[in-house]
Amino acid sequence: MANVVLIGATGFVGSAVLNELLSRGHKVTAVVRHASKLPANDKLTAVEEDVADVDAIAAIAKGKDAVISAYNPGWTNPDIKRLIEENYPKIVEAVKKSGVGRLLIVGGAGTLFVKPGLRVVDSGAIPAEIMDGVRPLGDFYLNFLTKENDLDWVFFSPAGEFDADGPRTAKFRLGKDDLIVDPATGTSHISVKDYAVAMVDELEKPAHHKERFTIGY
Repeated sequence: MANVVLIGATGFVGSAVLNELLSRGHKVTAVVRHASKLPANDKLTAVEEDVADVDAIAAIAKGKDAVISAYNPGWTNPDIKRLIEENYPKIVEAVKKSGVGRLLIVGGAGTLFVKPGLRVVDSGAIPAEIMDGVRPLGDFYLNFLTKENDLDWVFFSPAGEFDADGPRTAKFRLGKDDLIVDPATGTSHISVKDYAVAMVDELEKPAHHKERFTIGY
């Protein structure tokens, strides 16, 4: 079993990843803002810490097998753009400083291609009210992460839509840079539980290295 750090373990995606990790018997150190929101589990250690504190995150991660980041400042946070721009590079810096070699990031769908040369973020499909969260995360991937060669990272982009209440089927398709569309519905979607399945699969049996991959039905 792996011993991992999970950043953002109480969020929408982070909580699903946490549940999947614990259900498979992994040991998790959860870095959160409010530890009281976490479930009780003998394989779970809660740490309240600010991801902007590089030294603190590095100390927490030292000696672990991997770091999974589900960091999101909050879609309603008026400062979301700045926080993403500043804190994601700090997370990378902290993991490198810790000596942990593997970083798995809950990415966004914005930089996926809907057709050759056209990314989701530029297609008009993204509501204006969430663009301050979508574009900075995409820019981080394109302009920062793709140039990171010292760390074995992955950026796991979800489908176009997350199904909050969908079941855990463990049946899905994986891809690389193109949005995966469900032929049955014509939409791009995935349940957050199945996204978590694929994330923990990647932790257990690494198949992607220094690249992005994506998921969909």
